[in-house]
Amino acid sequence: MIRNTLLLFISLAVSLSLSACESQKNALENRVFSIQDLGHKKVGVQIGNTADIYASDFGGDTAKIDVERYTKLADAIQALLQGKIDAVMSDDQPAKAFVRQNPSLRILDEVFVEETYAGVIAKENQSLLDSVNLAIREMKANGIYDSIFNRYIYRTSDFRYTQKIKNGPKLVLATNAQFPPYEYHEGEEIIGLDIDICNYIADYLGRTLEIQDIEFDAIINAVSSGKADMGFAGFTVTEERKKSIHFTDDYTLSKIVVIVRGNQAEEVEESFSDHFYKNFIKDSRWKFIVQGLGNTLLISFFAAILGILIGFLIAMFRVNNEFNGSYKIPNAIGKAYLAVVRGTPMMVQLLIIYYIVFSSVNINKILVAIIAFGVNSGAYVSEIIRSGIKGVDPGQIEAGRSLGLRFRTVLISIVYPQAFKHSLPALTNEFISLIKETSIVGYIGLTDLTRGGDIIRSMTYEAMFPLLAVAAIYFMLVAGLSSVVSKLEKRMKKNER
Repeated sequence: MIRNTLLLFISLAVSLSLSACESQKNALENRVFSIQDLGHKKVGVQIGNTADIYASDFGGDTAKIDVERYTKLADAIQALLQGKIDAVMSDDQPAKAFVRQNPSLRILDEVFVEETYAGVIAKENQSLLDSVNLAIREMKANGIYDSIFNRYIYRTSDFRYTQKIKNGPKLVLATNAQFPPYEYHEGEEIIGLDIDICNYIADYLGRTLEIQDIEFDAIINAVSSGKADMGFAGFTVTEERKKSIHFTDDYTLSKIVVIVRGNQAEEVEESFSDHFYKNFIKDSRWKFIVQGLGNTLLISFFAAILGILIGFLIAMFRVNNEFNGSYKIPNAIGKAYLAVVRGTPMMVQLLIIYYIVFSSVNINKILVAIIAFGVNSGAYVSEIIRSGIKGVDPGQIEAGRSLGLRFRTVLISIVYPQAFKHSLPALTNEFISLIKETSIVGYIGLTDLTRGGDIIRSMTYEAMFPLLAVAAIYFMLVAGLSSVVSKLEKRMKKNER
């Protein structure tokens, strides 16, 4: 079955590759030749980037931009290549990196706006802010900053600043490593202008840098809540951001530019094997998928166990209350728990548990994810188990009681085995949903299966192969789980004959 699935996805990848090549050759002609042409056009931006603000304010009511927001800038570029949007607004250096990888794109000569970059530090951490500013000033004075800048911006130097202190207290940096040349993946390492600057800062402070790669729009929250000491990710200094965060001294100037398609699409000559090599073999990029798969399985397995324990406990309290009126307080707590968990999105629950519940606790992120998904799953599992228990003929309970059995004994020996059998299909669906829901753990800096594919996409600027690989692995996980449960159901039904 797995072999057939792999063959199916490979054939699909080949056909889509040919289709993508053909569609790129026949891409829509560029419709944006100047900034003034942006009115009423679809323009992609990254959520949280100042380009979002500028694009939203452009044109007033008469020539307003139709803003399309993406979590990752690479996704906006992919949409532009496929003709889904007309332009992308981005900082100039990342824009140049994208255009180097995609010759069919170009950058307009006009600059939309100029701005400055700085790091971010929590309001209550004034001492760290002062120390970081001293480090930045010293780095500029001794020429190290210029050497780093020449490497990443002008590409005229091979100098790279690597950290010298390896065993000092941790200095946690929150960043989004999909923003070249400021921070990006190279092989299994995160490098870039901002990373080199932070390595120098860490040495200056006598500390060891620890990098947390999270979503861009989650960085300020991570710093404000104390989950990270500082954030460097090409942050533009704005008055609005100053209300919630401290900015360090600015360390570079930047420009917001507009990326558009060229007048003619570039001929695509890469074969299937070329694409496969670039996405998975080069620099061992397949390791991102393997690492992500490991985290996905680990989180899903232990979250499922926690969900079953919580769900069974809540279901037991509620069933006992419905049958004989006992456990009134636990039943009320269980109802409130179900209402809250089922009434709020999983992502919101994950962020609340990470940034609020464990705000002052240095806890392993995988454990946080297990708790968050386990608590969420427990609410749904409890209702599945409760419905399975109520699906058992009440006459069996009455018969057990009439034989002098205690109510608890009736439940354990007669009701629960049948309820489990009735609930198994629904429980399987819940566990399948749990596996797929883990794809949001990137918001707290974990690399799951989906994020592993996203990292590859940010390095290759291709969507098809990483997404198909991730989809194929999810499919095989779900198919395997369904097959195991199906065999278990057949075995459990044998005693019914």
